[in-house]
Amino acid sequence: MKATDMLNKVKELIGVELQEEVKLAQATLENGTVIESDDFAVGSEVFIVTEDEKVALPVGEYTLEDGEILIIEEEGVIASIGAAEEAPAEEEAKEEELEEEEMSYATKEELAEVKSMIEEIKAMIEDKKEMSEDVEEESDKEELSKVEPTEEVEEKVELEKVIHNPEGEPQREMKLYGQKRALSTSDRVLSKISNIKRK
Repeated sequence: MKATDMLNKVKELIGVELQEEVKLAQATLENGTVIESDDFAVGSEVFIVTEDEKVALPVGEYTLEDGEILIIEEEGVIASIGAAEEAPAEEEAKEEELEEEEMSYATKEELAEVKSMIEEIKAMIEDKKEMSEDVEEESDKEELSKVEPTEEVEEKVELEKVIHNPEGEPQREMKLYGQKRALSTSDRVLSKISNIKRK
């Protein structure tokens, strides 16, 4: 008798019901990844099947092989599942229409309107420039009129002549240290040598 058969008989005698293994539904994504869930319904958990373990499917939008779109908003939980919508095709059509509108040429009337608007803007800018220049000139004149030359200012303008006398600089006193110390042998030899050269 096998070990599993023995366990089953013991469970029957004890009264424990045998639990059947729950088989999960499997599906394949477009890229070939195998995923499994209880029933692929909204709110059920979904996992990626790997050799070692099951990993919760990350948040995102996935397309199954049969064309259905699986949307995961919370990791491992199905938010919605359904057929691929045709909205992208409608969006592409709208984008093409917008591109065609952008590509169309402007009429002469539209160009004339734009020209007149530009001329008005230029005129407004020139008026503002003239007004700012007038204001600056008036403020400069007011500042100049406020400053009046006085006798003190005129006296400061006259400079005194500066005469440089290089001989008038006082000579610095050099402090020679060690003048009263006892002469060493080398000092005596050097002093005799210097006296010989001077003679």
